[in-house]
Amino acid sequence: MKTLVICSGGLDSVTLAHKVAAEAELTRLISFDYGQRHKKELDYARRCAERLGVPHNIIDIANVGALLSGSALTDDVDVPDGHYEEETMKVTVVPNRNAIMLAIAFGAAAAEKADAVAAAVHGGDHFIYPDCRPTFIDSFEEMQRHALDGYASVKLYTPFVHLPKSDIAAEGSRLKVPFEETWSCYKGYEHHCGRCGTCVERREAFHVAKVEDPTIYQDPDYWLEAVEKAKGV
Repeated sequence: MKTLVICSGGLDSVTLAHKVAAEAELTRLISFDYGQRHKKELDYARRCAERLGVPHNIIDIANVGALLSGSALTDDVDVPDGHYEEETMKVTVVPNRNAIMLAIAFGAAAAEKADAVAAAVHGGDHFIYPDCRPTFIDSFEEMQRHALDGYASVKLYTPFVHLPKSDIAAEGSRLKVPFEETWSCYKGYEHHCGRCGTCVERREAFHVAKVEDPTIYQDPDYWLEAVEKAKGV
């Protein structure tokens, strides 16, 4: 199955790209510049495409992103520390981001006669991000079926949608993904901060999966405190 992968350069999407390359026909990686706080992740997506030997397109939708204001990922708003399950993490929501990116990716996939678009949404995102939930995924695929009716048939491949991030870390280990060649941190420092929601989730995922984490964190132990607080310990 010819499959296009939306790749941010993070742990989840890079693992997905390797999974598709191993199990299907990976046609290209697509990344998005939506005016996010930093662009480091896009460089890691580029490296992934080079490693897998496929084209990589960075789609500039920064003008669109400028309208999606109020998020810590696009505005001058502090990125909160802590576990993703905390209420404060809702400030990292970029409204309709996945729907916008998926619509573009489906158009590209239809144009190149690909069979599927793959996205790395996973179970841990459901609490905060509505456009990562199974109901959204199912509804979006149905909408695209109507949008491309008579022109193309493109599936939405989301193998991680019901899985925790620890399962993704385990799958990446099985696929021999070079985890040091992925970027998750929202803050964009020289190294992962170790304190933002995505750093805490990343560190916890490796621990739960019992997979060695090669990531350099500025604060490598904060995740323990954040997880205990989230669980009310």
